[in-house]
Amino acid sequence: MIKIGIVLGSTRPGRKGDQVARWVHERAASRGDAEFTVIDLRDHPLPHLEEPPGFSGQYRDERTRAFAAVVASCDGFVFVTPEYNHSLPGVLKNAMDHIHVEWNSKAAGFVSYGGVGGARSVEQLRLVCGALQLADVAPQVTLPLATEFANHTVFAPGDHQLAALGTLLDHVVAWSTALAPLRGGDAEAVIRRRLDEVIEALRAKDLQALRGIYAPDVVSFDVEPPLQHAGVEAKLKNWAKVFTIFEKVDYELRDLTITVSAGLAVGHGFGRISGTLPTGEAVAGMWVRATFVFRKTGDGWLIGHDQASVPFDVVSGRGVTDLEP
Repeated sequence: MIKIGIVLGSTRPGRKGDQVARWVHERAASRGDAEFTVIDLRDHPLPHLEEPPGFSGQYRDERTRAFAAVVASCDGFVFVTPEYNHSLPGVLKNAMDHIHVEWNSKAAGFVSYGGVGGARSVEQLRLVCGALQLADVAPQVTLPLATEFANHTVFAPGDHQLAALGTLLDHVVAWSTALAPLRGGDAEAVIRRRLDEVIEALRAKDLQALRGIYAPDVVSFDVEPPLQHAGVEAKLKNWAKVFTIFEKVDYELRDLTITVSAGLAVGHGFGRISGTLPTGEAVAGMWVRATFVFRKTGDGWLIGHDQASVPFDVVSGRGVTDLEP
């Protein structure tokens, strides 16, 4: 079942958007053709844009990564937005600008409110959606303060707005479903974040977090014996050994390329484990060639196979561990 995010685009004190978003969610939840969830930007306090262009789906700030994961999990969106000074809220524009691939090839609908129903905010939002490869549907819901809010404060929509909202949701669900074949980029963004989760778990020495990223039957080829680690318990046992060696662990992944096809994905790049020993000595580690094979399951994209390898000298038969990517 597809998932639609209801984006609450105002964080302003005294906002009316929470009433509107709640109304949209309550009506949408009664449908059986999609799952609906509210994405409140108050829960994602992003700084003023500090990320490089997000075309790769790789982000530096953990707050951006958290927001990107929420957006990526959705197949379409309903934006609930006020109109501020003939335009959309700055916090909403900032949130949309922080990421990119996570918005691509999804549908967008609009529920707006304000002095003229928020219509001018939606006009500008449609331009932003076009740049983000969001397919904006034609029907929209406009909620003038004078007619749909008692004393301009308490949301009290007329019955005719229910039909308008139903039409809007019909279109968002239909277009989100129709665009599903184009969302291969979404899978790539999710997989990149899964690998970010691996790095974060290694740095935190968090075996339980790692457990949720590997398939139960994962097979891993590592640079140290044995020839393979079969099953998630063996894989975690190997990571646990690394955690006993290092007081502090770090991991880098460079030049990552990912190819997605149906329910499988392959990534390759260069990885390096480094860290600090219990004695305080810093260990730079070595670069290895890293390959990851993901498969899509009921629990999301999981690593079914990974491999780390080093080149070797043909004459001596010894591994060459001092190369730089």
